[in-house]
Amino acid sequence: MTKKYWNYTWKIFTILLLVYVIMGGLLFDVPALPVIHQTIRNIYFHVGMWFSMIFILFLGFLFSLMYLRSFDLKYDRMAFATVKTGLVFGILGIITGMIWAQNTWGTWWLNDPKLNGAAVGILVYLAYLILRASLDDPEKRARLAAVYKIFAFVIMFVFIMILPRISGPSIHPGVDGNPALATGDLAPVMRKVFFPAILGWILFSYWIYTIVERTDKISEKINYLNSEN
Repeated sequence: MTKKYWNYTWKIFTILLLVYVIMGGLLFDVPALPVIHQTIRNIYFHVGMWFSMIFILFLGFLFSLMYLRSFDLKYDRMAFATVKTGLVFGILGIITGMIWAQNTWGTWWLNDPKLNGAAVGILVYLAYLILRASLDDPEKRARLAAVYKIFAFVIMFVFIMILPRISGPSIHPGVDGNPALATGDLAPVMRKVFFPAILGWILFSYWIYTIVERTDKISEKINYLNSEN
């Protein structure tokens, strides 16, 4: 009863949090900034997508380690579900970023280290899906996928968090030396929406992951029963 109660509680909390974030993101006051103007509201959504992606893919990193320790195929299924979920949020992060770029920089994409690093990170995980699809043996696929996923997370982290900071100036806010964040992106009036947004999107991404993982588990059982008949 207690587990069921908390399962409903955190999901209701997530819904309420996201309703607050969406309403606050669209209606609450934001600083009057040059160039980006009202598009600064996108920070509540764009940044939340990336935080959620990193959180979910980090879970997959842990599941891959757990698989290599136990060789229990359930951890392979769980790691696979995190990639499918994480890619959705990563692609949403790129799409919201491209929309923001078009409205502030006048172009959908720039040759910028942070933008290029994000694209490479997504491609690394798309290659993970191709790797899995190319292998039929479940045990072999799980082992190779787990090893690849561990390296994939490290590579993605390097490309989106480390290389952009050592590659010189970037037009993208959030890189050391770029004054964009200092102009008021996280002014006190925005923090009351920004931090709940990060928490809300992370919880929502975990919720989506649990649905994907349960769906995969059911599919496995159906396939097993069909093979027995």
